[in-house]
Amino acid sequence: MPILQAPIFLYSTGPFSSCSCRRSIRATANAPKTQMSPLFIPPIFSRGLAEELEKDHNSLINLNTSKRQSTNTPEALVVAKFYAILEAVADRVEMHKNIGAQRDNWNHLLLTSINSITLTAATIAGLATTGGTGAPLVALKLSSTLLYLAATVMLVVMNKIQPSQLGEEQRNAARLFKQLYREMQTTISLYKVTNIDVINEAMEKVLALDKAYPLPLLGAMIEKFPKTVEPTVWWPPKRQRRLERLGEEIDGNGWDGKLEEEMREIVGVLKRKDVAEYLRLSQRALKVNKILAISGPLLTGLAALGSSFLGTTHGAWAVMLAVIAGVLASVVNTLEHGGQVGMVFEMYRSNAGFFRLMQEIIESNISLREVERRENGELFKIKVALQLGRSLSELKHLAALSSSKKGEEAIEEFASKLF
Repeated sequence: MPILQAPIFLYSTGPFSSCSCRRSIRATANAPKTQMSPLFIPPIFSRGLAEELEKDHNSLINLNTSKRQSTNTPEALVVAKFYAILEAVADRVEMHKNIGAQRDNWNHLLLTSINSITLTAATIAGLATTGGTGAPLVALKLSSTLLYLAATVMLVVMNKIQPSQLGEEQRNAARLFKQLYREMQTTISLYKVTNIDVINEAMEKVLALDKAYPLPLLGAMIEKFPKTVEPTVWWPPKRQRRLERLGEEIDGNGWDGKLEEEMREIVGVLKRKDVAEYLRLSQRALKVNKILAISGPLLTGLAALGSSFLGTTHGAWAVMLAVIAGVLASVVNTLEHGGQVGMVFEMYRSNAGFFRLMQEIIESNISLREVERRENGELFKIKVALQLGRSLSELKHLAALSSSKKGEEAIEEFASKLF
């Protein structure tokens, strides 16, 4: 109808806008009188305003939904508890992400600062030999010594807390909390959450992650130089399984004797190859980190001792010790914290924990005699294959290779292709 064009022309701009308005008015006068539908809204809103309206609309929907669901029924209470845990998990994701970025900054800033202090002290020690005697020599001598002592104290603190390892811990925590968040979203989407065991399981997972990756440094910080290397454990010690079903039940729940045997062989490969290999790499990284952590402060301490003897009868070897030890301390500090050896150690230990978790999940499934209580076999096999970076045929080939006597003795292939 001609009258419907009026709102559009009224908001047009340009040299033909007035002409368009007059034509529209004349057309309106000749047209029969009709009442405009109250549902008609001209498309004049900007993108930002539309997004704000959409947000307000969603907030109103959420408010109305919460009002409708604010009942005292047990089912609604369980759902409310589940969403409360979900919000806490989302908050922890952001928290660990921000703290991880902060501790990465610690590593870069401390590394740059300590190296600058050490090289400055070495330069001053070298200049002290040309500074003559008296007050200039004393000033250069004290400055070099104090800088070396400050670098020694800072290195001791930095090597104790291992900022690169702290950053890796927080990145792992953020990733695992994201994984838990998506898992909980999948649960609320596919299942009807009415069982209190679901709440308890989610709470146990959150608390286990909090314990594995603590936020504070004092008192709760993970030991950076443990006596024995163990895989990182971020899951509850007792994993409770929920008996939820999707769709129609399948005979055997997707399990048979062949699939059970394949899973047992995969567990054996994980234990013999993947877990053992990453524990071995973790031990090597820990040894290298210990040597570098002790060498750095020791070298700066020797450099400070050499600086204190500048201008004495032992001035020749004192200046050599001050300069050479300072330069070596900078090299060692760069290798340890620039190379992020602590982060490498934490990465290897976390990978060992990942394969240990897979091993426990598979064992917990195949240990249940009642197949109805297990996770669906076909779905479980797909999950295992994806976690190991393999196709279903490759997973089957790996199990067959491990099950044969010849393969069991000569197998060199790891279960995972991702790490």
